[in-house]
Amino acid sequence: MSEFISNSIPLVGLKADHFRHPLDQMATTNLKQIPGLDLMVRGLLGSVAEQFFALNNLAASVRVGEQQLPHLHQLLLDACKILDLEAPELYIQQNPQPNAYTFAMRGKKPFMVMHTSLVDMLTPAEIQAVMAHELGHLKCEHGVYLTLANIMVLAAGLIPNWGAVLTQSLQSQMLEWVRCAEFSCDRAALLAVQDPKVVMSVLMKLAGGSPQLAPLLNLDAFIDQAREYDRLGEDEMGAMLRNLQTQNLTHPVPVLRAREIDRWSDSQTYQNLLKGRKNAYNLNTEENKGGWRNW
Repeated sequence: MSEFISNSIPLVGLKADHFRHPLDQMATTNLKQIPGLDLMVRGLLGSVAEQFFALNNLAASVRVGEQQLPHLHQLLLDACKILDLEAPELYIQQNPQPNAYTFAMRGKKPFMVMHTSLVDMLTPAEIQAVMAHELGHLKCEHGVYLTLANIMVLAAGLIPNWGAVLTQSLQSQMLEWVRCAEFSCDRAALLAVQDPKVVMSVLMKLAGGSPQLAPLLNLDAFIDQAREYDRLGEDEMGAMLRNLQTQNLTHPVPVLRAREIDRWSDSQTYQNLLKGRKNAYNLNTEENKGGWRNW
């Protein structure tokens, strides 16, 4: 992999509320209203899950550092510098399913995992965008609820009792929350690489990429596809079908995420953040409300 040098502007003093998506804000507020949820995750599940994932990483992954895959280590450090936060540990795991995830409980150092199949089909800039997306979870302090989501998605198959307990009572609301949280993290990715086409290219490759096909994909055609998805969902039937399509997903569909990044990259809020005008951000502005939902 050739050396990649970022030209992004460090965003010193960046706070989560400078870029947090309003859907994320709303869904997080709803989760906080569930009595005892934070305590359950921190006290009952957090310590066990923390040890479970830590052992799994050490046993079945490669820990990235100055002496191990240093080019990836540098991409992470640069993204952290731009987003103004400390670097978590990074692990690379052999897996044919393109994916990345973050674990962040109070206690041990947070960590990020990237699958080899994802790394294989991305450029260095796109890999950094994925890292920055995961860093967005840390910046937005998604740790407690992200732990619960990770247990549902990643550990339920390995620890069936956890999956059964959680899916009975919280699956729908947790999936809704994690879909909303993804929009904030996509914004963090954009703030790190400071090029919307890089972020949208990642989403395009997640939708239909492979190491062989990735260099052949046309980003402009994919953006047109995202706009068509918007149009087809404008009537009542389209909205209902979109709801059925996405209600059990852990992420908004890639075309919708790409369209949202396309919109936000043109917003005054984003331009102000790049210019260091962080006080100009306001959750109540029309450009941050949006006229749509992700399910």
